[in-house]
Amino acid sequence: MAARFATRLTLRGVVFLAAGAVLFANAILINSRDILFVASLLIMAPLVAAGYVSLRPARVEVTRVFRPPIVPVSGETVVSLQLRNLSVTPLGGASWADTSPPGIEAPPAVILPFVSRNGATGDSVRLEYSIVPRHRGVYDVGPLRVSRQDPFGFARSDRNAGTPHDLIVTPRVTPLPGSGLAQTSNDGSIRELVRQATPTSDELIAREYRPGDALRRVNWPATARHGEIMVRQEEQRSNPEARMVLDTTLAGAAGLGAGHVPPHLVAAFEVEIDLAASVGVHLLDAGYRLEVIELGASQLLPGHQQTLGGLHGDVPASFRAPGGDRALLEALAGVVPVPWPSRSVRLAASRRAPVRAALRGAQQSLPTFAMLVSVSEADVDDLVHLARHCEPAVAFVQRTVSGIARERLQDAGWRCLELATADDLEDAWNNVSGDRGAGHD
Repeated sequence: MAARFATRLTLRGVVFLAAGAVLFANAILINSRDILFVASLLIMAPLVAAGYVSLRPARVEVTRVFRPPIVPVSGETVVSLQLRNLSVTPLGGASWADTSPPGIEAPPAVILPFVSRNGATGDSVRLEYSIVPRHRGVYDVGPLRVSRQDPFGFARSDRNAGTPHDLIVTPRVTPLPGSGLAQTSNDGSIRELVRQATPTSDELIAREYRPGDALRRVNWPATARHGEIMVRQEEQRSNPEARMVLDTTLAGAAGLGAGHVPPHLVAAFEVEIDLAASVGVHLLDAGYRLEVIELGASQLLPGHQQTLGGLHGDVPASFRAPGGDRALLEALAGVVPVPWPSRSVRLAASRRAPVRAALRGAQQSLPTFAMLVSVSEADVDDLVHLARHCEPAVAFVQRTVSGIARERLQDAGWRCLELATADDLEDAWNNVSGDRGAGHD
């Protein structure tokens, strides 16, 4: 962050100072008092101006509000600034500009409206401008920089007012078709996992007749509808759950450290986050309780002990309605690639804690969606072990995932779907939630 207060000469002040220095040297050489007097004026003018703006800086109190405070990529938010003059003199002729990080375009410096001295009527002014962020993330916007010049424009003082405020830019969300996830169960029937009813009540569903079923359980309306004998089967309802796996370690950047990820992996990582946001919001809207596992150290649920990754001991993040979609998007806004320092560290973590597919001790298989960018051999081993606890097991893989890794995942039961951009997700989701044929690349 820039210094809170700084004084510097303007270009005009520098020119006057340089000209005065040259004339002063010439006056000494030729022993001319007149030139010496003029040189002294040229030198003293910018120095006095610098002292003037240093002793009379613009002091303001700033209140910053974003409307809205959370905005999607390419969405618009309005930054509202309330400035109150704390100086003993009116604030006129000063200029203001909001400091912003890369990725956020704040407007250039403009002249402040006249603001009277502190305590007088009208000592406040409201400033507004809009921001359209192009990339997701959590951005520190601010502080406000107020600049003031002397009347002759020889020097200026810059003072930072207020503190930075976080603007949360969430990933893009692609609307997905359907109201949930249709899954093929063990008996071959297609049923909807999300149901609108009391979670603990019993439900009667129809399935095909099997030898040995009692005739009193025949469901005649369903039999007439399907053209074959259907029987009633009681099933205990439960709150549906799903699982997402995020590749945050990026094996292709192993050993490079944070901030040194190759550009092609950075682009693929952003696509992964958009996919996770779209699938996660869709499942939460459909009523699922969503569990998110990170292959690297936890960022969604950070902590000083959350360093092994969700498959090796870190507590996964959990989201549920109502409000889970917003919480998920806010959490995904700040996720960045966190490459493991070395393969040895990853293997050591694997030995410390084996893959815990049933992270809360539950044994049921959950619908699982893995978003993969560049997985290591150890990551693939973990996902192979996890597959037996997934139904279905769907991996959205990008072109940066090696062919060997895809083959191993498919052999283990993962259905690998290649997506180049988030725009391809809708077609892929139709295949996942409806026709679940053999896996394909």
